[in-house]
Amino acid sequence: MNTIEDITPQNLPQHIAIIMDGNGRWAKQRGKLRVFGHENGVHTVRRTVEDCVKIGIDYLTLYTFSTENWKRPKREIDTLMRLLVSSLKKELPTFQENDIRLNTIGDISSLPKRAHKELLEVMEKTRNNRTMTLTLALSYGAREEIKSAVKAIATKVKNNIISPENIDETIINTHLYTHDLPDVDLLIRTSGEHRISNFLLWQIAYAELYFIDVFWPDFSEHHLVDAIKNYQNRERRFGKTSEQLI
Repeated sequence: MNTIEDITPQNLPQHIAIIMDGNGRWAKQRGKLRVFGHENGVHTVRRTVEDCVKIGIDYLTLYTFSTENWKRPKREIDTLMRLLVSSLKKELPTFQENDIRLNTIGDISSLPKRAHKELLEVMEKTRNNRTMTLTLALSYGAREEIKSAVKAIATKVKNNIISPENIDETIINTHLYTHDLPDVDLLIRTSGEHRISNFLLWQIAYAELYFIDVFWPDFSEHHLVDAIKNYQNRERRFGKTSEQLI
């Protein structure tokens, strides 16, 4: 079983993104309500964040609540928002001790007032931390993000702030929610599903994708290490040939 000591420190992914899937099914297997799975999933988030700090990951982005998740039963949504508020309060000391900056992407204005307020407060208190940036994707959808960027750029073109001929990847990047984050190097999805689910569609253009048949509450340090080891054994060519990388 691989441990953190088995990871090659010279070839780490700078930015890891995780689709934390399977809380509900994990609970159902145990004859419990979905809420039980979400509550246990919070413990996995804490462990994973701390493991990423130990490993030396600069950026970790977690798919916490999608725009589509608003369609779930109200009771489940209320529970998720309650867990968000309580977790932010509990984890602030951990963020400070580990020098973690909390960041968010998505339409956070749509969050309940209490969750929105707590989120902004923790972000403000950790804004000067530098060891790792933890980004929570909340009320996030990649298509909505891209649509918002297109509208903003179109408005600037209309007002002669940007020339259409000058629109390139850099211009697009600066109008995305993730404008201050690097592209994703490694995308992990738990639960055995093999899809992206409207997550960071632009930012994962050259990411290595890693799907694991383990529900999120059971995701552990050795699963994370296995994913990173798998990443380190892949040849990242970015359109070039193997010979050009030598």
